[in-house]
Order: sequence, then structure tokens, then C-alpha cells
Amino acid sequence: MQGTVYRSTGSWYQVKTVDGGFYQARMKGVFKMDEDITSTNPIAVGDIVEVVEEEKEAANAMITEIAPRRNYIVRSSPHKRSHKHIVAANLDQAVLVCTIKEPRTSRGFIDRFLVTAAAYHIPAVLVFNKKDLLKEKDREKFLEMADVYTDIGYPVLLISAAKGEGITEVQEVLKDKVTLMSGHSGVGKSSLINQLLPGMQLRTKEVSGWSGKGLHTTTFAEMFDLPGGGQIIDTPGLREFGIIDIPKTELSHYFLEMQSYITQCQFNNCLHINEPGCAVKAAVEGGEIDTDRYISYATILETIEEERY
Repeated sequence: MQGTVYRSTGSWYQVKTVDGGFYQARMKGVFKMDEDITSTNPIAVGDIVEVVEEEKEAANAMITEIAPRRNYIVRSSPHKRSHKHIVAANLDQAVLVCTIKEPRTSRGFIDRFLVTAAAYHIPAVLVFNKKDLLKEKDREKFLEMADVYTDIGYPVLLISAAKGEGITEVQEVLKDKVTLMSGHSGVGKSSLINQLLPGMQLRTKEVSGWSGKGLHTTTFAEMFDLPGGGQIIDTPGLREFGIIDIPKTELSHYFLEMQSYITQCQFNNCLHINEPGCAVKAAVEGGEIDTDRYISYATILETIEEERY
């Protein structure tokens, strides 16, 4: 039977088969994975797998095969920085839930998320929550940020999960798509998911009932079916997307607004920092590229240097 992995705790997987049934599944032996992925988890939420039923009464099954992935998104492993952890696979888009205040989501975090999504060819959407807390100055700040990101090509929504405002717009964005949802703790991601999945009342860091094992507070992604069609993949505890496997010379390719300027630089391997004849820096100085985005670029570039040398 073919199914989709809905949840993983490392050794057990919850698989939903095409006929709608759920199985607790284990892996059969060691799989030959994509050779370019060295990950700490061989199977990820969103993977399409083949399962063989073992115990009908207990709804247990064995995963015998993993279908090739359309795409996947990774972060650095919480245990070994040099290793990758596949967060989810076969995504149509990624949504970052952010806030202007209480807490403030930093531009650096937003830009790291967008770079990671771009690197794995996954379209991204920004959903700013806690609209009800914004005073006039906060609204101005939001509008400035929204202008920057919509000009680049990213959809931006402003909602209040607590008040139920803007939920219809979010539902339209998610309809019939497989969406990864992420965000810092405190931004109201669980409140938003509870609005999207009425009656579920998502709790964080709960003990896993179906595998009988406690969940670590690191990230175990979980997929949920949306009432209007499509799925969301929740990623609790995902504090940071580590930028991994992006060479310094490629980073600017994932800042979408820089793409049209890169080919105009004097040097092919221009890092857009101190090089002469840099079209990207000229665009920043000319107001064509947002200064804060350029600062994010330079900051991320430094972290890549630290990790690699």
C-alpha cells in the first residue's frame, strides 16, 4: 500500500494510506537514500512510502520503500551541526508566521527562512500575526516591511489568530497545497493552527500517544489535513533554520531581488561586499535593493564563513 508519512519520532512513523487509514510503521532495514543527502533522519514527514501491513488489529506496518522526493527542506541537526535533519519533504510552499511585536520577529530570522526556502525551490509566504496588538507606529513598521517583501515577490498577510481576523485569507493560501508552517515560539502559530483545524486545540510538547514514546522538545514535524483540502506540516520547536550547504558565492542567488544584478558585476565570483564594479552594491546605494535586506545578506555571509573556515 502507498501512503504519506504524517508524523515521525525517529524510529516510529505515522503513515496515512491512500484509503485514509493510519498505521504505526517502522522502517525495514537500511534504505539507499539520495547520495547527496547525509541526514540524521532517513524518512521525513511528507515522504511518500510503500507499507506492508504487519498486525491488522494493532494497525502496525513496515515501510519497505520511499518514493523519490519532489523536494525537501533541511536544517542543521540539533545534535551535530555538520549533519542535516530533513524537516519535511514534497512541499508546495512554506509559510513563516511572524510578529511585529510581542515578540518581534527579527528581519534576520525572516531572511534566513526565505533564503532556505529559495535554496530548496520552495515558494514562501509571510503571515504576520497579532494584528490586534499593533499601534499606529507598529502598523507603519508592518507596512514598510510588507512593501519590501511584496516588491521582491513574497505574498504578505496580516492577521489576528486570537480574534479570528484574516483566517479566510490564510485558508485561501493553503487550499489544496502541502504547506510547511514555521515560526518562533510565541508568535501564535499554534493559535493559528487551532483556527485552521477547528476542535483540535493543538498542544505543544505533548507525549506521543500513538507511539507510546515521549517527544523531545526538538522538532518533530507533524502533518494535518485541512478541512477545505490540502495539508499543513507543523514544525514545533524550530528556532532557527541553519544556512547549510550554501557556498558564499551562491548566497546572493537566493536573495531574489539580487538575481537580476548578479550578472552585471565586474567579477563572476563577486561577494558584493568590497569588490569594485559590484552591481548589487550600486543597486543598494541607488535604493533599488532594500538596505536591511542587504545587511541580512552580509550578516548571513559572515556566518557561512565562520562555519566553513
